[in-house]
This record gives sequence, structure tokens and C-alpha cells, in this order.
Amino acid sequence: MEFKRVNHLRGEVTVPGDKSISHRAVMFGSIAKGTTKIDNFLMGADCLSTIDCFRLMGVDITVNEGNNVIVNGSGLHGLKEPDKVLYAGNSGTTTRLISGILSGQKFSTTLDGDESIRRRPMKRIMTPLCQMGADITSIKGNDCAPLKINPSALHGITYNSPVASAQVKSSILLAGLYADSVTSVIEPELSRNHTELMLKGFGADITSEGKTATVKPATELNAQHITVPGDISSAVYFVVAGLITPDSEITIKNVGLNPTRDGIIEVVKAMGGSITIDNMRESGGEPVGDITVKTSDLKATTIGGSVIPRLIDELPTMALLACFAEGDTVIKDAAELKVKESDRISVMVDNLTAMGANVEATEDGMIIHGPCPLKGAVIDTKKDHRIAMTFAIAGLNADGVTTLIDGDCVNISYPEFYKDLEKLKK
Repeated sequence: MEFKRVNHLRGEVTVPGDKSISHRAVMFGSIAKGTTKIDNFLMGADCLSTIDCFRLMGVDITVNEGNNVIVNGSGLHGLKEPDKVLYAGNSGTTTRLISGILSGQKFSTTLDGDESIRRRPMKRIMTPLCQMGADITSIKGNDCAPLKINPSALHGITYNSPVASAQVKSSILLAGLYADSVTSVIEPELSRNHTELMLKGFGADITSEGKTATVKPATELNAQHITVPGDISSAVYFVVAGLITPDSEITIKNVGLNPTRDGIIEVVKAMGGSITIDNMRESGGEPVGDITVKTSDLKATTIGGSVIPRLIDELPTMALLACFAEGDTVIKDAAELKVKESDRISVMVDNLTAMGANVEATEDGMIIHGPCPLKGAVIDTKKDHRIAMTFAIAGLNADGVTTLIDGDCVNISYPEFYKDLEKLKK
């Protein structure tokens, strides 16, 4: 994939359905009673991995045209033993959340993924699940996938999570549905709460107070009709593109604006960016709106603390934004970036440096000395979809040619990304 500088980006774009919500809709629909209908489902590789896993456990799932999915649920205790390994592909969400569900089943499973998943830390879910009585082990003994999960009786616990992670929290809460008493998760900062909102819709007895989520054991969940909002983690590329590209104005339609996910709005405003939200409404318990951004003069800021869990997936693109801001932007409290699909701190620093940016890595983030005129370079995406999309935007604002290696990894979360980007050039 090659990218060259453009003079402007203008128009409207509708980003795919939210990845986090799409995963959960299939998972919860699979263990619910009745037929769950999902509209605007994200047909990315990660979410399709979730569908594949539940199909292997006997769930009837139909994928229709128009991003519509029908899940004929098996009920809370109706999953069947798969006849082969459950393969999560590149999806950390699939791997970690499904582990909570599998821990409560009466059959054994083996859960595996691609080489990236085999490097991502699973001890963060194994520790609390084992405290609940789960029989879950890392087959290679390195606290990573593949995982072996055997039947066991689960007990409710109160878990003080050392990390603010929706995947960790959700894994524990899902196991809590199968436990013999109440389960609570206390986080250092509040992570995204899609699990809590959606489980409540499915009929679970789940409550949230401050940084604590609590679920009671369930006897059954009931099917729902879910319309998935656009993914703010996919919208961020167009937000940044509209802010840094000359003579630009972009509107991103139908974006999910959950307060646990809207950190980019706060950061862009702090940097002086022109960003407005219109047509606010609610869909399936999730706030939704249209975001409009315009070319802006930006100033540096510090990104850290409680905002980090609200934009953890958007931080690579925030680092690019900082290259066009006046002053030193500091990203801190973001060590979690090291254990994503790639080590996003080192990958961003290496690739931005290759493009001529003045950026340095820190233990828990990076410092970007802006503004930094960018030049084209060869970018190794490390097969990380968020890195690929970030540097596609960078290439449109750099002199010369920017070439992405393994740029097709965007299929993980946004298969139509390059087509949508191309429309805005006209």
C-alpha cells in the first residue's frame, strides 16, 4: 500500500459497527435463550473469529447481507463440546472473554490463536478465574495461549484488578454468571462498560457503582435485538485526518459515544481541535452521535491518568496528531500499549522517527516534540491494524511516498478502510 500527500479530505463517512459491542452481542446471544438479532455487525476478522468459536460449540449463527447476524442461542448451559480447538485468530477480546464463559462449562476446551495472540499475556485472566475455582492452564507454561480449560465448580469472588481492562473485567463477570455466589470486580480506573450495559439488557442481575461492577449468578439470559453503533476506535482515523490535513472537513456518522470510550473527544478539545457532535441519541443503551472535524491549529497536551482507559486503542493515532501540534505532547500511564497486537509504543516511535518526527519512548508512553514535518517512509505495520490505519493517515500528510508493509491487516477491524479514505480525497 502506497500513500502520498493530499490537498484536502472532505465529505461524510460511516464507520463499521463497534468491535467490542459486536463481539459481545454474539457471545451473549449464544448463551441466551431465544433468537438474538444483530444489526450493523462488524464483519471484521476478529468478530468473525468469535462467530466461528461459538459455531464449533453448536450455536446456530447466520450471517446475512447488510451486516446482519442472527444468533439462535443455546441458553446458559446449552453449549456443546467442540470437536476441535477453538481458534480465536488475532482477537484478544475473543480469547479473554470466551475464557470466562468456557470456565463455567461442563466440558473441556482448548483455546488458541495466531502468533500474536500466543504472545499476549493471559495470566491477567487466568489468575482471577483460578481464584474462582476455574481449571485453566497455559499449555506451554508461559501464561499465554494456547489455553486448556477443564470443567470445574466456580465460586464468586471480589477481585481488585491491577489493570483497568474491559477484557479482564468482562472475563470475570461472564464466569460470575456460572458461579455459586456474587462476583465483583474493582478497577483502578473505570474501563469500557459495554459488558455491563449489554448483560443488563439480556436480563443479568448486574450493577455498577463507581469503579466496581457486580454480577449475581444467572439461571438464564434472554435474547435481544441489538443495533451496533459505529466504532469510535475506527472513527479516530478520520477525526485525526480531518484535523491535520489542510482545507479539510469530515463528518463521521453514527459513532458510539459511550462515556467510557470518548477520551479522544476530550483530548482533541484540549489540543484546540475543531470537533463538534450533532444528532445525539441513544441506541441499545449506548449514546450515538455524528462527529464533525475541521483542519485546526493544534497545541500540545499531556495525555494520562483516568483518560487512558477511555482511549487506549486510539493512542497510536493521538501520537500522530501530536506531530502536528505546537509543543511537547506527553503520553503517559499507557504501559498497556506494550501488550496489544504489537508493542505499540516501540512501533509508533520507530515508524514516526523513520518519517522524521522527533519522538522518544518512555517506560509508559512517549513524548512527541512538535510540530514535526513528516516525510514518506517504509512502515512495518507488524500486522497491527491500528498501526496500519494510523500511518495511512500519516502518509497523506507527508512529503514523498509512504509504503505500508502488511497493510491488509486492516481487515481485522475495518475491511473497507482504504475505500472510505479514498472517497474523501475527491
